[in-house]
Amino acid sequence: MKSQIIIPARLHSTRLPEKLLLSETGKPLIQHTYESAQAASLPGGICVAADDERVAEVVRGFGGQVVMTDPKAASGTDRVAEVAAQMEEVEIIVNVQGDEPEISGESIDQVVQLLAENPTEVMSTLATPIRDRAQLEDPACVKVVLDDSGRALYFSRSVVPHAREWNDQLLEAEPASYLQHLGIYAYRREFLLELTALPRSGPEQLESLEQLRVLSSGHSILVGVTREPSIGIDTPEDYRAFVRKMASG
Repeated sequence: MKSQIIIPARLHSTRLPEKLLLSETGKPLIQHTYESAQAASLPGGICVAADDERVAEVVRGFGGQVVMTDPKAASGTDRVAEVAAQMEEVEIIVNVQGDEPEISGESIDQVVQLLAENPTEVMSTLATPIRDRAQLEDPACVKVVLDDSGRALYFSRSVVPHAREWNDQLLEAEPASYLQHLGIYAYRREFLLELTALPRSGPEQLESLEQLRVLSSGHSILVGVTREPSIGIDTPEDYRAFVRKMASG
């Protein structure tokens, strides 16, 4: 099945202004993400969906493909859909966040493979086990609960499922009692174009989690479990840690 990676790239961010252009490692952050995504073997190509000419110039500067999108787009998903609408020959669209410089090619291939192997499903994503209680209780760490078929039952910033009686061994269980949702998605192109037209659901607005719109509308999301969490860059501390990691080789 023909697939394409689209990286939504919004210049302005609240907690770390213009983070995609930060280049203390010698490369802008968006280039790290782009090059990491190139390690995937299944997608046929990569492009950046940019909202600002400064981002586009940087992407062109390192030889990447870029498409300008509406700067007023409501979300990264809308930006990805705007580009996907022009790709009639593509069946699966992979949304890789621009601030995920350590995304693995294996993770990208995994979400594509999930849809390729399940032709009736419209969307897939990934999760990884949570083994630390502070992480579990952090609202910035989005949790997902799965059914027995590996489909998402619910996503939340709260601790779900809630243990009536806590035991630290819950963090060591196999299979994992708690899963962190990773911000990578694959969609069938037709569904992605429909998704952006759906109204925001009540749970989505309460949790500020866009994926809940999919569940609220009666669709399912396949979730693959991986042991390789991708760490996004959201704060200055995140970026400093990434710079140190790159410097240490």
